Amino acid sequence: MRKEVKIFSILGAIFIANVLLAEFIGVKIFSLSKTIGISDWNYNLWGQPMSLQYTAGVLIWPVVFILTDIINDYYGKKGVQFLTYLAVAISIYAFLVMNAAISLAPADWWQSVQHENGIPDFNKAYALIFGQGNNIIIGSLTAFVLGQLIDVVIFQRLKRTRVGSKLWVRATVSTLVSQLIDSFIVIYIAFFLGQNWPLAQVFSVSLNNYIYKGVVAILMIPVLNLIHLAIEKYLGSALSKQMRDLALKNKLDF
Repeated sequence: MRKEVKIFSILGAIFIANVLLAEFIGVKIFSLSKTIGISDWNYNLWGQPMSLQYTAGVLIWPVVFILTDIINDYYGKKGVQFLTYLAVAISIYAFLVMNAAISLAPADWWQSVQHENGIPDFNKAYALIFGQGNNIIIGSLTAFVLGQLIDVVIFQRLKRTRVGSKLWVRATVSTLVSQLIDSFIVIYIAFFLGQNWPLAQVFSVSLNNYIYKGVVAILMIPVLNLIHLAIEKYLGSALSKQMRDLALKNKLDF
């Protein structure tokens, strides 16, 4: 197998796996303060009380951000778009399968199997955890696709400039802009349209999530560079340059 095909396969598999995992673990809301062992930090955004609480999906979305930029750098817009649409299709398939599983009639003994652990109806708990609302799914996937497409365009345009010739610059700027849009769209669709949240709450929660993503994106710059260096070493300078040049022209050589 050609090196560039092998790298694309590995990056694509990790990319799709992380998108799918983020969708499923995102149902849990965790306290960052308690997780790292500090006191709760409470503050206000647009008059809404906020704290360092986030969906568990944010744990692995930074991996998706990094992979998006790496794939964009070597395989261009077509590479990112292909994997983005494939990830969405697989996510929809996974949600359909999960809803089918939820609709199955539970065995009586299994329904009460966790009663001693404080879960009187295990089937109900199963449905609540895995059965996310349609608006949340639609909002999440819509925001993901739009964010990815915007990220690709900004990354490619910056790559053609002198300032954007540095990987960390074009990766950070494209991520910060795309995630600003992503953060607001997902909350707007899932909770403003789906659950009638007031706009002030939509903006405050969206901004709270965006600040977290922005900070993490900046902190992940060393990881981005390490992955880039590892790929450069594996491909070799000549093939790496050829692939980056083709990526700017949106041509996939396989």
